[in-house]
Amino acid sequence: MTKEMDLREMALAILMEVTQNGEFSNKVLNQTLTKYQYLSKQDRAFLSRLTEGTIERMIELDYIINQFSSVKVNKLKPVIRNILRLGVYQLKYMDQVPASAACNESVKLAMKKGFKNLRGFVNGVLRNISRQLDTIPYPSKVAMPVAYLSVVYSMPEWIIKNWLEEYSFDVVEKMLQASFAERETTIRCNTNKISVEELRKGLMEQGVLVGDGTYLEEALKISKYDSIQRLFGFSEGYFQVQDESSMMVAHAAGIKKDNLVIDVCAAPGGKSLHAAQLLEGTGKVIACDLTDYKVDLIRQNIQRLGYTNIEARVQDALQFDESLAEQADVVIADLPCSGLGVIGKKNDIKYNITPESQKELVALQKEILKVVNKYVKKGGTLIYSTCTVNVEENVKNVEWFLNHSDFVLEPLTEFLPERFVKREESDSTMTKGYLQFIPGIYHTDGFFLARFVRR
Repeated sequence: MTKEMDLREMALAILMEVTQNGEFSNKVLNQTLTKYQYLSKQDRAFLSRLTEGTIERMIELDYIINQFSSVKVNKLKPVIRNILRLGVYQLKYMDQVPASAACNESVKLAMKKGFKNLRGFVNGVLRNISRQLDTIPYPSKVAMPVAYLSVVYSMPEWIIKNWLEEYSFDVVEKMLQASFAERETTIRCNTNKISVEELRKGLMEQGVLVGDGTYLEEALKISKYDSIQRLFGFSEGYFQVQDESSMMVAHAAGIKKDNLVIDVCAAPGGKSLHAAQLLEGTGKVIACDLTDYKVDLIRQNIQRLGYTNIEARVQDALQFDESLAEQADVVIADLPCSGLGVIGKKNDIKYNITPESQKELVALQKEILKVVNKYVKKGGTLIYSTCTVNVEENVKNVEWFLNHSDFVLEPLTEFLPERFVKREESDSTMTKGYLQFIPGIYHTDGFFLARFVRR
């Protein structure tokens, strides 16, 4: 068996776990890469590109297959369906793979999986696609804008329709384009342990490509590396992976020395750890989450970064802790959400969310806000945030909370870094007290935050 066959077989196994068993793609891919640590950097890159690319382009791949298959995609056997998806992705998006290899290896894979009788079908569909790839008709951008955006950017139509009600066509297309753009990993320097320049130097000496953050001095953008855990300073706690939009939460909170900060849905702990960093060894952060597993993730990061002013505890955000009533200077409520702002990093989210589950999340966010606002002392701050661009989960929830609490919005401009405010000063919502980061317009994930103060 060839090495290429091994890699394609691994890719198929990952796809089956994701599409048939509902597993998260990043989790299954990471497990596979950990299991097969002997893979070279090149092989790891090939496997990651093939699996992640096939998943993020799945709607388009299915559209193409349906133009050439006598049996529609949703009627095919799951193994054959995923073999064809992998084959079409290689044909359309992996220039380094010869068309003959993409077809031949797909046929071999079908035979290996016990579908010898379907080898002619697999071969015929892929060969026909290969010959006509450049002339496949797509939905019209003008006459069928929803279908066009759905197929070209592999986004479910119901999400496209929702977004077009909330944003212009151009903004929606920019968001979708951004989800496919190659992106660096953003890290936050733990300035309590090392300077930004020292961290930059150590990473560059490893051959890592390092650039400045767009908005924040403590942020760096890194690329051209193999494993985050093997990087300079990771085990020493010199940095934490965190998007700049997420870093804005601790800044927007206006954290001061000796504050008590409560993060109610904290795992894996990025915002809690940032808050602890800004406290400079004073005060206290209480980082809560629902399960032992999630809280263990926070504790691992606390131990790695070496903070002593932060405590992680298992606490259901829907259950009020009387002992913390009106005790917090700052409450961070980064709540469960649809996650549609981070589809560029978690490409299977768009297939798993439904209109019904999104409505359930909006209701859950309100229920949590009803509880956790009681931890804020008079004059204290509540930061509400999500990693989505859905108006119902963001601005609409802000309006609801203002009408159902004794909190008011406070302008963000004096709390956010000057570099950011100057660069994005045209966004008037900052002066209102909330901010929607839109991928493709801002240089961040899709993210929302609002700053409330208790009267």
